[in-house]
Amino acid sequence: MTESLPGAHMREELHSQPAMWARAADLTAEQKRLPASGARIAVVGCGTSWFMAQSYAALRETSGQGETDAFAASEAFIDRGYDAVVALTRSGTTTEVLELVERIKGRIPTVGVIGDPESPLVSLVDEAVLLPFADEKSVVQTRFATTALALFRASLGENLDAAIADAEAVLVEPGDEGLRDADQYTFLGRGWTIGLAHEAALKLRESSQSWTEAYPSMDYRHGPIAIAAPGRVTWQFGEAPEGLSAQVEATGARFEQRAIDPLADLVRLHRTALDRAIARGLDPDQPRNLTRSVILDA
Repeated sequence: MTESLPGAHMREELHSQPAMWARAADLTAEQKRLPASGARIAVVGCGTSWFMAQSYAALRETSGQGETDAFAASEAFIDRGYDAVVALTRSGTTTEVLELVERIKGRIPTVGVIGDPESPLVSLVDEAVLLPFADEKSVVQTRFATTALALFRASLGENLDAAIADAEAVLVEPGDEGLRDADQYTFLGRGWTIGLAHEAALKLRESSQSWTEAYPSMDYRHGPIAIAAPGRVTWQFGEAPEGLSAQVEATGARFEQRAIDPLADLVRLHRTALDRAIARGLDPDQPRNLTRSVILDA
């Protein structure tokens, strides 16, 4: 059966992303449960959810809808007069998120964006935005994270049709062996795509045990470009700073950039991560040292 093959869950889940985004875009009632325009908010999560929080925060603030900060749940500075806190978590069982929400319960309104409707976080938050259709079996997250970000983007008034079309096109392309077999990867972003760059690095690291790094695009030349070399990839999400591609190519490294929606470009990275893991004999559904949710002992 297909499910017994390494990466079967990740493959099915990453290929379902365009349909998941379309569904999230239609969830107008759920979008209205998110903090209203003008509210000053914090968005918290762990790992992948933290990186999606970074992207949401940048999009919300730059669109003029209110001051928005993103924190790792374990490092959040919450007592800053926020009007609301948004907690993003696939499982709804992550220890740091639960502890933070319990700590502020009754003092700051909380909104949970959650994959598992049976999780303990559902009853802790003041408003629960449930995305069970995007939940996953693979330990390595793909569609839940991008569907949550699609929901956030739609709530900010974005039309996702182009992003969905770009993702559909990416998923029918042939694989790229040059990308799959690179020695090292550095991911770059600007504004809201910095979160995507960090997530891309994490995804490839988790699934294929690869050497990956991530930086804001403008900061890359302040040291990290020193590792660019033949056989290595520098992957830009969205628009690159002027002259950067030529500087990277002069090192012999491959500069990778597509004129597509950056969220669809993350799907392209998901395919690369899956292909690389399989080529290395790894199962990204059960990556080394990882579990679906981090639940810490008391």
